[in-house]
Amino acid sequence: MRLSFKIPILLGAVASLSACQYDVLAPSGWVAAEQRDLLVISTLLMLIVIIPVIFMAIWFPLRYRADRPDQSDYAPNWSHSTRLEYVLWGVPIIIVAILGVYTYIYTHRLDPYRPLEATEIGTEIGEPLEVEVVSLDWKWLFIYPELGVASVNELAVPAGRPLNLRLTSSTVMTTFSVPALGGMIYTMAGMETKLHLIADEEGTFFGQAAHYNGPGFAEMHFDTEAMSDADFDQWVEKARASDDALTRDAYLELEKPTMDADVQYYSAVDDGLFDRIRGLCVEQGKVCMDQMMMQDEQGGGGLAGIGDKHKYQYDDQRAVDGFGNLIGTPSEPAAPAHDTHDDSDKLSMNTHEGEAQHGN
Repeated sequence: MRLSFKIPILLGAVASLSACQYDVLAPSGWVAAEQRDLLVISTLLMLIVIIPVIFMAIWFPLRYRADRPDQSDYAPNWSHSTRLEYVLWGVPIIIVAILGVYTYIYTHRLDPYRPLEATEIGTEIGEPLEVEVVSLDWKWLFIYPELGVASVNELAVPAGRPLNLRLTSSTVMTTFSVPALGGMIYTMAGMETKLHLIADEEGTFFGQAAHYNGPGFAEMHFDTEAMSDADFDQWVEKARASDDALTRDAYLELEKPTMDADVQYYSAVDDGLFDRIRGLCVEQGKVCMDQMMMQDEQGGGGLAGIGDKHKYQYDDQRAVDGFGNLIGTPSEPAAPAHDTHDDSDKLSMNTHEGEAQHGN
């Protein structure tokens, strides 16, 4: 009776798992394939210890149980075996050493800040495509600075071309992840991270926010469309045919929290918008984060700067409650668009970019 009850449960479990996509073990990009190989190698090495331990955990209690018929092997004064010590210490040391070597190799090979090279991939690859990624509440914005277009919740890429991703967040920290292509990296407000990927084949690959970031987290996902060069050119033309342009005002409207946002295209993007998003200074009158840090380094504004504190406040406009509704006290009126900080912002952003490139 118990067996007949369990069979439907087991069949239901198998049926529910049959629709799962194991992208980590069946990757579609060079980075993901390398990560898969490291995972398999590490698992096999650890099984060298795990399998004998499981075997001994079952065999020893059965072999030396108190009610066994033959107890002639009972040795109460036994205390040492050099051969056994060699096995117990030698095998783990060898495994840890091998794991250390592989970890060192793959850590440098798969450094997310390191551009992909054709010599490592082993095949001829096209010119890298620059994409700027912004995590919003709760959607993804993809800006193509070289093409002058942008999209929401759809990342279109040409297969066989490396992707150079610059990532930031408009609000809380979250994680960018496309399991089929490999790599996972945080996006953080006021900061920039980098990731390099490539799609080896055409297809649609699931992307998501892999770090809980609020009530809209479950619906914060997107499709990565890997396509041929010709299809990608058509996609770009489709984006350029959009009636919407991603100006600073349009971005501030897009930045407002929404859940389960539809795919959207922008035919044009304001110059330097990503740097302003990273600096939290898209709104007119706001001081960019790098400019603020420069001022702090020089001693700050003192008492005379109290009247300008609204230029340095960022979080009150982005705080949300448990349902995703904006809360907090609105900012004071911002300075006019011709405020002199705009020029200094551009200078500081250029300086910041130069230092980052020098550091890389």
